[in-house]
Amino acid sequence: MKENKIIKTENVSVGYRGNVVVDGVDIEIGSGEIVTLVGPNGGGKSTLLKTIAAQLETVSGTVFLQGEDLKNLSGKDVARKMALVLTMHQKTEGMTCWDVASAGRYPYTGRMGILSAEDRKKVEDAMKLVHTFELRDTDFNAISDGQKQRVILARAICQEPSVIVLDEPTSFLDIKHKLELLSVLKNMAKNQKTAIVLSMHEVELAKKISDKVLCIKEGKIEKTGSPEDVLTEEYICHLYDISREDYKNYFGK
Repeated sequence: MKENKIIKTENVSVGYRGNVVVDGVDIEIGSGEIVTLVGPNGGGKSTLLKTIAAQLETVSGTVFLQGEDLKNLSGKDVARKMALVLTMHQKTEGMTCWDVASAGRYPYTGRMGILSAEDRKKVEDAMKLVHTFELRDTDFNAISDGQKQRVILARAICQEPSVIVLDEPTSFLDIKHKLELLSVLKNMAKNQKTAIVLSMHEVELAKKISDKVLCIKEGKIEKTGSPEDVLTEEYICHLYDISREDYKNYFGK
């Protein structure tokens, strides 16, 4: 495997309790590459992301993270290489936004989990980057869903990972913050060579941000390639089972 391949899967099937949701997944994701999963709801995008992120075991096949079998890595090893933005599936009772964001530094702290001055600076910089530093003393459960999304992104950024995995990161954001988030991700990919893997409903945004799209439908990756080549009007209509008239009404084309 080439060194710049951050994620690689070999004949992976993903699902729950042995029931396959997406079958025969063979993908490679390189350093600094933005790869977006698109397709109808219920098609397996989230299941595949959670498997890549070591939240679910594969039904079969192997996921490699920087050349190592994911199953052979400890949780701390994975956390030093990969950050997750899987929104609001965590217990945060009594936690401030600073507490949630600073959890991104714990893979690097000692057994007591005490942040150094350098750790605190990285958390502060990450929160400022996504405009959440002013919320640092606020109860995480008291803020909006969009603000929560940005705090969780700050946690991922200060983790300094080789890859960030995001499940529908723009779902709760208004258009201003959607564009800000995508700008942050594009800059991380370009300047820090972070690999970005995400799922997204907004096809037009996927076209703008992605180096490559993976189209998932009916339990398989049906098509993959550059957004310009793959996300044509004809194929989008097929992928989402919509008519040309509905496409033109929705996209204004």
